[in-house]
Amino acid sequence: MNSYRKSAVPVLCLILSLFLLSSCNRQDASSTSKNVTIVNTENPKDYLALIISFDTLAAANVKKIIYQEDRLLSQQPSRDQNPYFHYFRARKFNLEKKRDSAVAEFELMKGGQTPNEVELLKKFQTLDLAMGNGAMVESTVMKRVFSAIEEAERLKSKLTYRFYDLLARAYYQNQNEENSLAYAALYFKNHPYKSHSVIQQRYFDISFLLAYRLRNFKKMAYYNSQARILAQKVGDSLAIARTYDNEAQIYSAQMQHAKALVCSKIYFNYLKKTNNLNDVAFNNLATAFNLNKQPDSAIYYYKEGIALERKEASGKQKTVYYLGLIDAYKMKGDLVKALQAADSAHRIEIRNNKAIEAVKVAEMHEQYETENKDQNIQQLKSRNQLNETIIKQQRWTIFLSLLVFIGVLSFLYGFYRQQRLKEKNKLLKSDVDRLNMEQKMLQSQLNPHFIFNAIANLQSLIASGHTDESVSYLKSFSGLLRGVLEQNRKDFIEIEEEITSLENYIQLQQMRYAGAFDYKITVDDQLDQNEILIPPMLIQPFVENAIEHGFRNIAYKGLLTISFRLEDNSLMIEIDDNGSGLTKMETDKQKKQSLAQIILKERFDLLFTSRRQKAHFKVADNIGPDAKGVRVEITIPIINE
Repeated sequence: MNSYRKSAVPVLCLILSLFLLSSCNRQDASSTSKNVTIVNTENPKDYLALIISFDTLAAANVKKIIYQEDRLLSQQPSRDQNPYFHYFRARKFNLEKKRDSAVAEFELMKGGQTPNEVELLKKFQTLDLAMGNGAMVESTVMKRVFSAIEEAERLKSKLTYRFYDLLARAYYQNQNEENSLAYAALYFKNHPYKSHSVIQQRYFDISFLLAYRLRNFKKMAYYNSQARILAQKVGDSLAIARTYDNEAQIYSAQMQHAKALVCSKIYFNYLKKTNNLNDVAFNNLATAFNLNKQPDSAIYYYKEGIALERKEASGKQKTVYYLGLIDAYKMKGDLVKALQAADSAHRIEIRNNKAIEAVKVAEMHEQYETENKDQNIQQLKSRNQLNETIIKQQRWTIFLSLLVFIGVLSFLYGFYRQQRLKEKNKLLKSDVDRLNMEQKMLQSQLNPHFIFNAIANLQSLIASGHTDESVSYLKSFSGLLRGVLEQNRKDFIEIEEEITSLENYIQLQQMRYAGAFDYKITVDDQLDQNEILIPPMLIQPFVENAIEHGFRNIAYKGLLTISFRLEDNSLMIEIDDNGSGLTKMETDKQKKQSLAQIILKERFDLLFTSRRQKAHFKVADNIGPDAKGVRVEITIPIINE
């Protein structure tokens, strides 16, 4: 009875909504289209390119454009001969749920004697309406789709990808997920905007859901990983979090409920942090607890989901929470409350069925009203002819309005250019600040005093005949210098590379101060040293302070500990020593340490704070009766690329 939900609608409706060409994504298109020839020579606007670009627009923006173009085209004297007038009028009728009127308008689209893009667009729209919303597609409709694909491929039409999408949807409605997945891949491959993030995300979402229906865990994991890479590339944190919800579905289907619970928590906590919690998130997290044999937590989140659902304006309730409560209470052995939950689910099911019947009656009434309205279309056309006469008299007014519009547009364009120049100046200033910062960092990383001492120690080892030690010393020293020179050209390096530089540096210091101190470097198992990135030479100044100042003039052996761990979705770095501490440090040494901290703060401002990312560090004496030395805590964001 436990079940995950992908959205507030069934999975079938979700996939069908993804198949629809009016994209449901919340991103706006920034792409431009190539010019194509338009049938109506009186209107040179490239409507076909505009229609294709709808795939990259939000549904609200598409609706706005449809109404706007319908209004503009209806004012043209020769509008009835313009196929795009009928196209946008039909799209408007479809948005208003006037299906029969939409079909009639699409049929009025004429593109010429030979097959062309207009005729193919007409075929696509009529086939799209003929397929319905979720019902099995009849063989006659399937034959029409195949015929349209053959024609589009023969003409090398720009709309070929849409017919692939249509066939993928038809196969899905006919329970043939494998063919649906294959044609979804063809759709993506042939899409004019396949490099657009909205199209890519839509393809990965469809493919993931189809793989889910096929129970193909390998493909589910692949498409989810691709969606995560894309989301990270465009910086869409919500899309990144959503991939964890998908990952939870994969683990749950594989009966790995503990891992599914971890992923569900990540997704839920993100929605909570961004104030985007919804009833689906509560249900999925509660279900994860149920499947992981934690009924108390499951009951808590099911009840929270019910409370959130009751706050919605629609007032509609779902049975899924109560079905989950039944399982949770059964698991606890509380059969009385399980029976109460079952009774609530039954009452909601009856109420929902009544609401569905009411909607069906309303739809029948609306269809009746639509048929009556269609009978008045001819009368409205006559009135429109009269309105056209009035429109002709108002052309001068429109012309003047157009001049004003062009003036406003010119002003906005100039303002836009000015803002772009300001942004470029900011970027140039940022580059200058970065170069200055790199110069300061280079000066503070390896001071001449240390290099002089290192060379002197090397000379001493060679002169004393300690060949093995001198070779080891020279190897660490050259490795350190090479690492510093290479890292100075980068803003970020891998944790493993930073640890290598630290070990080279510390080993040199151990050779310099023989037997003075030991060190230990630990990395949390949750961190991938080859994937997580940090700024170069971030830790070296604090290590140098600990060795040069903390371990100097102490009567016991020093211990330097460096650790990397994951904490609250951030990277926590700790440098701990048991030296003399800050309070005993000389004034000039304190000034040097303050300079290193000032430079680190400037680096954080440049790399993180200016980009609205949280990064900070803290330097303080260890607290306690027997505590010694200094503890440095550095917190930076998790960076993967």
